Amino acid sequence: MSAIRVLIVDDHRLFRSGVRAELGDSIEVIGEAEDVESAVRTIAELQPDVVLLDVHMPGGGGQEVLRRVLGPGSSVRFLALSVSDAAEDVIGVIRGGARGYVTKTISGRELTDAIRRVADGDAVFSPRLAGFVLDAFASSEAPPIDPELDSLTQREREVLRLIARGYAYKEIAKELFISVKTVETHVSSVLRKLQLSNRHELSRWATARRLV
Repeated sequence: MSAIRVLIVDDHRLFRSGVRAELGDSIEVIGEAEDVESAVRTIAELQPDVVLLDVHMPGGGGQEVLRRVLGPGSSVRFLALSVSDAAEDVIGVIRGGARGYVTKTISGRELTDAIRRVADGDAVFSPRLAGFVLDAFASSEAPPIDPELDSLTQREREVLRLIARGYAYKEIAKELFISVKTVETHVSSVLRKLQLSNRHELSRWATARRLV
């Protein structure tokens, strides 16, 4: 059996290296990309069997990659691999055409199995995420528009969710592969945009919108 050819798309070089090290012998990593433009270009050049796709990246994120790559005759399959387990992110990339969605807490063995299954045409989800997808596709209603939430960048939403879950700034920095100072900058920006005063108000705001 020939090795499954995989392209890793993520804006953190350290994380890409870690994924390479974790994947089993049946997986051949043929390339990497760090943003939307390089992802679209590299997919066209290398035609991988499976693309491991981060949801939040410079240039529009995973949904933009899916929009620009998938179309009639496309044989590439996408497996979203993200730190985010928010319903809106899961539903967005699945509606965009990804075959599965797993979080970055997944083990190397589990990720290898997920890639194999996606390559075979199966749909794969981390256990708690499957319910989001079932609920979304069982309902014909579009999610309501929230101007305040839409004003936040994808990274600001990630930081907001972790703040609401009680993470300290150092823990958020480690989780998102960014510096503590960058976390502080994002929190300040979110507070300003939402006209809130502190992290406790942020937590209540996020909880009220079921972002936690």
